[in-house]
Amino acid sequence: MASSADQLAGSLNFAAFGKATELKKRLWFTLGALLVYRLGTYIPVPGINPAVLAEVFNQNAGGILGMFNVFAGGALGRMTIFALTVMPYISASIIVQLLTAVLPSFAALKKEGESGRKLLNQYTRYGTVALAIVQAYGISVGLEGLQAGGMSAVADPGAYFRAATVITLVGGTMFLMWLGEQITARGVGNGISLIIFTGIVAELPGALARMLELGRTGALSTGFILMLLIMAIAVITFIVFMERAQRRIVVQYPKRQVGNRIYGGESSHLPLKLNTAGVIPPIFASSILLLPTTIASFNATGGGPEWLTWLTANLAHGQPLYLALYVGAILFFCFFYTAIVFNPEETADNLRKHGGFIPGIRPGKNTADYLDHVLTRLTVIGAAYIAAVCALPEILISEYSVPFYFGGTSLLIVVNVTIDTVAQIQSHLLAHQYEGLIKKARLKGRRS
Repeated sequence: MASSADQLAGSLNFAAFGKATELKKRLWFTLGALLVYRLGTYIPVPGINPAVLAEVFNQNAGGILGMFNVFAGGALGRMTIFALTVMPYISASIIVQLLTAVLPSFAALKKEGESGRKLLNQYTRYGTVALAIVQAYGISVGLEGLQAGGMSAVADPGAYFRAATVITLVGGTMFLMWLGEQITARGVGNGISLIIFTGIVAELPGALARMLELGRTGALSTGFILMLLIMAIAVITFIVFMERAQRRIVVQYPKRQVGNRIYGGESSHLPLKLNTAGVIPPIFASSILLLPTTIASFNATGGGPEWLTWLTANLAHGQPLYLALYVGAILFFCFFYTAIVFNPEETADNLRKHGGFIPGIRPGKNTADYLDHVLTRLTVIGAAYIAAVCALPEILISEYSVPFYFGGTSLLIVVNVTIDTVAQIQSHLLAHQYEGLIKKARLKGRRS
């Protein structure tokens, strides 16, 4: 049965949206910030030969570079100031969260509230700078070794080019990190997720054009293209269904008497999502693979050591090593991030403090064990679903050279970010509608 909030959300219309001035300001700010991001993906790094770079990326379009070029919105293929996109920030977030789960000092900071959260965010920023410097330097060295048609990708290699590239790429990453935080605070949705979402969606028309070109030249049959489009729609429908699936645990509150009145006695639900981690696991898994594979691909293209060539070949799409690492990282981060987001012991303690209990389960440790048991079973299903959605299309991509934009990771990110953003918009509309009802009630009370 739909709740009253769901019914109210369903009744929202364009008239309510037109009156929500604050929401419109947030939406315009979000669109403006994303437009700035897209403009930055076309500002190249100084000293790069774009023709040679384009040729190299065309040769590696079916490899790991093509995948990360998707998350960068084409910025990596054009080697622009946003080539690293927000991947160093995501990697730094992983490290800080791992330290939160391992080190008692970081765990204590997490429990300190707002002050502790600010300090952890500061550590994340420092980590972002360090990782971005390492990745940017690796890319600059790799660019100097790239050649195509007897021409080098770098016009004037050397220390000056490496320093300029590192400063440019690190500055671009830090600007994107700041821009994502501004979107989260002053716009609608999660800024970092929206930046990745925008990059994928912006390159989607080009991917469709390339796929239709493959059909025109006969590389792909018309029937296969239609089957691919139908499969994409089916996968999107399946993702939406799984992302909205949840287990509702009944929570009962006992009756209590205060004076002559009796309070409580009602029951509510504790919703546990099937996929608590959301879109984080595939993004985290991709960011983990970013550093070694990008540097390996660049060096292998330029004739690097034999082990780099082997690593690049085995980390191509559809290869067993790549699939094993990718799926393993997704499964790990599904359980890891779920453990960070939802703490059964803390939830059980909060229920006990407010007098709530799960029917048939004793409060305290038994409730925490029960919640942990249910959440573990849900996470097993959710992790298997995410791994299947992300890994199975990779095999299809390697076999039929389908554009990366039709991969499971891309669809999962697009659908998840869309659902979360729409939910936030609905929350703003509900808050605006409730404010209007409160104002009307006050006016009526004054008149009477």
